[in-house]
Amino acid sequence: MNFKIHIPPVDEHLPDSEIHFLEDRINEYNVQRTGIRDGKILSYLVREEDGTIIAGLYGWTWGGCCEVRYLWVRWDYRNRGYGKGLMAAAEAEAIARGCGQMVLDTHSFQAPGFYQSLGFEIVATHADYPRGHQKHYLRKAPLGS
Repeated sequence: MNFKIHIPPVDEHLPDSEIHFLEDRINEYNVQRTGIRDGKILSYLVREEDGTIIAGLYGWTWGGCCEVRYLWVRWDYRNRGYGKGLMAAAEAEAIARGCGQMVLDTHSFQAPGFYQSLGFEIVATHADYPRGHQKHYLRKAPLGS
């Protein structure tokens, strides 16, 4: 059969609700295929007294693995231990949730050395992502070391 489908033009301003819709469908499929239903969000936000976010970590745990998707510290709070503290909190929570490993990615111009100092090892690298740089994929296992 030959189906004709219509692909709409690119949308550079997709609403968060529609991004979450896609994520939810992928997560449903993953659970259906693996039978692993223990996925949970893992997030921390550090705020100033007025509520301004100065640092944060977002990721999830699922099937014995913790993935850190975002770690950010505002420029004027860097090198004060916030990143290390957030990663330690995430690792402790991952262990409490039964995870044996943590994974994340970072670019060569971001923080590979920081993560390596926390016991992560680079397990794969994409060259020229973006052009002239690399994207590194890191893993720490076992946790708690």
